[in-house]
Amino acid sequence: MNNILLIEHSLSDKSDLGQQLSEQGYSVHRVNNAFDALVYMETTQLEAILLDYSVPKMDSFWLLVTRKPSTAIIVLADSRCELERINALELGADDYLAKPINIRELQLRLNVLHRRLQAPMNDNFNHDISFDDTIYTIRFAEKSLVLTQTEYRLFKYLFDRQGEVITKQELQRRVLHKELGRFDRNLDMHISNTRRKLVKRNLPRELINTVRGQGYSFNF
Repeated sequence: MNNILLIEHSLSDKSDLGQQLSEQGYSVHRVNNAFDALVYMETTQLEAILLDYSVPKMDSFWLLVTRKPSTAIIVLADSRCELERINALELGADDYLAKPINIRELQLRLNVLHRRLQAPMNDNFNHDISFDDTIYTIRFAEKSLVLTQTEYRLFKYLFDRQGEVITKQELQRRVLHKELGRFDRNLDMHISNTRRKLVKRNLPRELINTVRGQGYSFNF
């Protein structure tokens, strides 16, 4: 990996993490806001993005993330909170690390994400997806993906309505069979788990697309 974009809350002091990455041979570009981050994303060939979760007003950054599936994104946070981790993954992050950051672990995770995202995919794969309702298995691009019952039903529901934006409220009612509570993250957790399983099978996680502030959609 070469170019790393490091999005931090403050640029007033030399970043210890940025310095450590530079010492390991990475070219580190540091910014502290969404606008500058988007400029780098559009003008620089980035291998990975490291985002401090405390940086405010990053909505525009996450909107663009959905259109940049080849760039690995790791969220760096002070908290080991499970809900925060799920939220970061649901927004579009590929990984989550709690501080203090171990530079060796970070390097290994960057390498793993690089291999996953650079894994060759057949550009002419068959868009046909088959479903096995008895064992909750999806067959796609000559690969099988085994899901839990809830993950399978969510995937199939979105697939049947592909191209449409399905609200979280509808998915909660139709698939989970209950109303969506204000602090209910079960739906997001199931979607996040499904995306991780897609990545592990070298299938595109962007099949299930987040539509910010609205819900989810299925798109090839």
